[in-house]
Amino acid sequence: MSRDVISDEAWAVIGPLFPSVKSTGRPPVDRRTVVEATAWRFRTGAPWRDVPERFGNWNTIYKNFNRWSGQGVWARVLEKTQSLAQRSGDLDWVASIDSTIVRVHQHGATLPRATGGYIELQEVGDEPPDHAIGRSRGGLTTKSHLVCDGKGRALAFVLTSGQTADTSMLTATLSEIRVPGARGRPRSLPDRVLADKGYPSKANRAWLRERGIAATIPERDDQITHRRKRRGRPIDFGEQQRARYRGRNVVERCFNKLKQWRGIAMRSDKTARNYYAGLCLAATLHWVGTLTT
Repeated sequence: MSRDVISDEAWAVIGPLFPSVKSTGRPPVDRRTVVEATAWRFRTGAPWRDVPERFGNWNTIYKNFNRWSGQGVWARVLEKTQSLAQRSGDLDWVASIDSTIVRVHQHGATLPRATGGYIELQEVGDEPPDHAIGRSRGGLTTKSHLVCDGKGRALAFVLTSGQTADTSMLTATLSEIRVPGARGRPRSLPDRVLADKGYPSKANRAWLRERGIAATIPERDDQITHRRKRRGRPIDFGEQQRARYRGRNVVERCFNKLKQWRGIAMRSDKTARNYYAGLCLAATLHWVGTLTT
C-alpha cells in the first residue's frame, strides 16, 4: 500500500462497508476518494487545507469525514473488519492492554474544555466535555487506552485526558470490545488479558474473575510486600505466567504501527471524536493488511 493510495485488494474488503451512495440529490463524492484523502491526511499529519488537489476540494473531503465521524461510520467499519477475521478464525482472543500518550498540537487545543469524561465506542457521536485533552508532565496530552488481539491488531480504544490513570480504565476499555461473528451475539470477552504493573488493582482482578477472563498481570513490589503481612493465597505468577507475559509486547507493536501515521502520533484534531475516527481508520487498514497478505 502506497502512501496515499489504498490498494484494490484493501478496497475490495472495506469498500462495501461504507455507506451506500444516495440515488437522489447532488452527485456524491467517490467513497474511495474520501477514504484515500483521509488516510493521506492522517498519515502525513497535514492540515485539511493542504490535502492535494488530486483528491478534489479539501472542504468536501473534510465534510464527508466529519459527517461519517459523527455517525460512527469509521468505528463500524473497524468493527466489521474485525468481524471478517473472527469469521475466518484468524482472531486471537488472548488480548493485551496498555495506553500511550500523544501530545496535542496547539491547533487542536482551541476549543473550551471542561474537566472529566471520556469517549466511548458506543457513544462515538458524543463529544466528551474535555475533548479528551488534559495536562500532564508532557503538557497538553491525550491518552489512548487500547486493547489488541494476540496478533497485535486493535480491538477497541478509549480516549481520555493524558493524566488519567491506566488502572482506572481497564474495565472501560475491555467493555468496548464488540466483534460480531457469523451468527449470535457479538463477542465481547477475551479468553485472557495480559497487562503490565499499571493494572493490578483488586477491582480489576475481581471484574475479570467475575466474567471468567484469565489474567496475566504482575503485582507491584508494594503490593507483594503488603500481601506478605496478611493471610491469603498469593497471586500466581510463576514460570508459566511469565512465559505468557512475554507475549504482551504485541500491544507495544500495535501502538508502534498506529503511530507511524503522524496525525496519530501527534493530535491536531480539535475534537476527540475526529481523532478517534483517525485511529479507527489506521486500525482498519492494519487489520486489512493482515487479512489480504
